[in-house]
Amino acid sequence: AGLNVEVAQQGLLALASETQGHMQVSDSGEIAYEFSKNFRSVLRNKYWQLRAQETLSKIWGALFYVIRISFGIMLMLSIALISIAIIALVVAASSQGGGGNNRDDRNGGGGFIFFPTNFFYLFDFNYGRGRRRYPNRGGRRYGGGYGSGRGRSNQSSEKLPFLEAVFSFLFGDGDPNEDLEERRWQAIGSVIANNGGAIAAEQVTPYLDNLGEGSDREYEDYMLPVLTRFNGQPEVSPTGEMVYYFPELQVSAMQRGKAAVSAYLKEAKRKFTSATSDQVMISIGLGALNLVGALVLWNLLQTSTVDIEFIAFIQSIYWLLAGYGTAFLAIPLIRYYWMLGQNAKIEKRNDERALRATALNRLGASFQQKLAFAQQFAAQKVLNEKDAVYSTETDLADQGGDPDEADFLRRLNEI
Repeated sequence: AGLNVEVAQQGLLALASETQGHMQVSDSGEIAYEFSKNFRSVLRNKYWQLRAQETLSKIWGALFYVIRISFGIMLMLSIALISIAIIALVVAASSQGGGGNNRDDRNGGGGFIFFPTNFFYLFDFNYGRGRRRYPNRGGRRYGGGYGSGRGRSNQSSEKLPFLEAVFSFLFGDGDPNEDLEERRWQAIGSVIANNGGAIAAEQVTPYLDNLGEGSDREYEDYMLPVLTRFNGQPEVSPTGEMVYYFPELQVSAMQRGKAAVSAYLKEAKRKFTSATSDQVMISIGLGALNLVGALVLWNLLQTSTVDIEFIAFIQSIYWLLAGYGTAFLAIPLIRYYWMLGQNAKIEKRNDERALRATALNRLGASFQQKLAFAQQFAAQKVLNEKDAVYSTETDLADQGGDPDEADFLRRLNEI
């Protein structure tokens, strides 16, 4: 899984203690942990915090969905308030005999009663929903959420409901590489395990960043975090080459084949939005309508002498309405250019890792000698019940007495 070895050991001990798991010790000193099949249920039922966490996760999922659709609702509300205020001012000015305003009423009043094609589907919460989903805690990804952007296509049958598309247009769909470090260490751990727990440094460089320069790179300082995480040990060959082996990754509790690992760690580029092109255009149009309407309203408020309580209210929140319209268009624009810069960096890092993967396949005889030396330390041991000389599942007396004595008698009989 790519976990730090010390963290994994402490976690296994804690998990075995809390779920009545058992340790099995082999004659060579390795330890395997045995758990019941329903240990997850046992652990969840034992702690009310875990049950409460699960409940809060569901509540947060519903709350986060409300937050997502609120931005589209606020846009509609802002347009509605501005349009009603403009109509009220024009009608009031017309009733007072304002000639100039009469012309505005005839030519401009209807221009702000704007309904795009299929306007009413904006408020249809089931439109284009497809599968209903719930977001994860903390909004890490939308892969589990209502109208998730992750993994969606832009086909009409998969399109986001419009109110969710507004949120996606404004803020995007999260970081597609949020699990990058997890994937990095899983890949490195798999590479080590696939090679019997002994590798050369070049074999993990396609999964690392910042290898350093000069002597740092020459002396393979970038391997220190790998050694620390997996409790590895360096070894020097007779020719002065460094290899690394990891005893903890050479032992497993079950037989497994080699894990499939990509040639290099690849980051996904950021996507601007999961909304379809027509939803983006409608969002831009409504944002522009809100902003233009705010400018027209400002002009009418400067010359109006109408004493209406609703108009006074609109005047008090005018800068909020105008600011929302401005931010609605400015935030995606800023985010778009920021995304271009981020994607350029991602592409550069991907290219560097790909080059290291290609170079790995072209290394010559000296590298093959290094690999041959590393294989001297490679091993794979699978622990099973027949290897266990002691288990915490039963009393020591029921297991034939002292395990050291039993081991001595077994070895004596083999002579």
